[in-house]
Amino acid sequence: MASNPKSHRSTSIAIWGAVLVLVSVGIFAIRSLTRERVVVHSAQATYQDLTKTLTTNGKAEPVVDFQYRALAAGQVREIYVDPLQKVKAGQLLLKLDDTAALATLAHARATLQAAELAAGNIEHGGTQEERSTTAADLSRATLQRQQDESDLAARQKLLQQGAESPAEVAAAQHRIQVDDNTIRTIQTRSTDRFGQPDVASAQAQVADARAGVAAAQSAYADAVIRTPIAGTVYYLPVSQYDYVAAGDDLVYVADLQHMHVTAYFDEPDVGALANGQPVTITWEAKPGTVWHGHISQAPTTITSYGNTRNVGECFITVDDADGNLQPNATVNVTVTIAQHAHVLAVPREALRFDGPQPFVFRIIDRKLVRTNVQISGGIVNLTQAEIVSGLAEGDTVALNATTNSDLSDGMAVTAIP
Repeated sequence: MASNPKSHRSTSIAIWGAVLVLVSVGIFAIRSLTRERVVVHSAQATYQDLTKTLTTNGKAEPVVDFQYRALAAGQVREIYVDPLQKVKAGQLLLKLDDTAALATLAHARATLQAAELAAGNIEHGGTQEERSTTAADLSRATLQRQQDESDLAARQKLLQQGAESPAEVAAAQHRIQVDDNTIRTIQTRSTDRFGQPDVASAQAQVADARAGVAAAQSAYADAVIRTPIAGTVYYLPVSQYDYVAAGDDLVYVADLQHMHVTAYFDEPDVGALANGQPVTITWEAKPGTVWHGHISQAPTTITSYGNTRNVGECFITVDDADGNLQPNATVNVTVTIAQHAHVLAVPREALRFDGPQPFVFRIIDRKLVRTNVQISGGIVNLTQAEIVSGLAEGDTVALNATTNSDLSDGMAVTAIP
């Protein structure tokens, strides 16, 4: 029996219609499921070592430093060292023209000699010539008195014999009185010629002259420059025959094996700093090189810095200075203010706040579950947050959605690393 063509067409249409319906339902179901699940980045709670640091900038400075500047204008006559040369204490560095200094010293010494001579003359009653004259005058007066005393004795004998008048004897006695007065005058002139004001004035002139000699000797010594410390010549801005003015820099020497850093921390960070905290130091001029140190003096006061910042000045000792960290270098300083070993932590971006209580979204059965956590007493740095309680190792937490979707408790998600 022949089949009915119309029946076959109806059956085919029904089958294709059913297929289309099933496909549409499947597509709708898939699209519905996709729309309901938000794709989020995720991470697991793991044990790790955490540190919290503060970073700022600072200035490297030598602990022992010798900076010499010209005390007077002059010419550089000789230079005996080169930049970055290591020198010993007492080593000759350079020499300035000392012609003027020598002339000044000679004049000062001559002035002192004249002042000492004048003071000596006053102390001894006059110059050598004056003392010789006085001694001669005293000798003549004494001799004259002796002669007049002999004459008086002779006249007194004659008076007893009636051969001499009393008037002649009285005249002889008067001559002896005159002789005594003359002797006293000469003696007074030799011992009391100068009073106490004269002595004080002469002594003051000697003191001034000695100070002048000391100053001239110092100026002369300053023309020859030696380093009082062992170290490295790190600044030598002059050349031979240069003319320098008073106050110009001539040479700097420092012990580059002993350095410290003065760092400036913003006021909110000062409270976290303490003596002894470890420090790492880097300098952009020496990429890849790291120096280590510790805080030797935490900030004790707050000052204005550049009219825009309130900062605390912190002093840091460089523990492994090797001569490559140059004085006055601007360095980067990182202080470790806390360090916890083997603590449970999650990425910081997983941490959320709704009031004072922090929380995270755990991912359980492909859904977000709000979970309160405790972080007080733990370390929260730029990348990680220590979880004191609320999570266990291996818990999966949501970080953020791949879209702009806000995460919420109970949200269906698809987690990706």
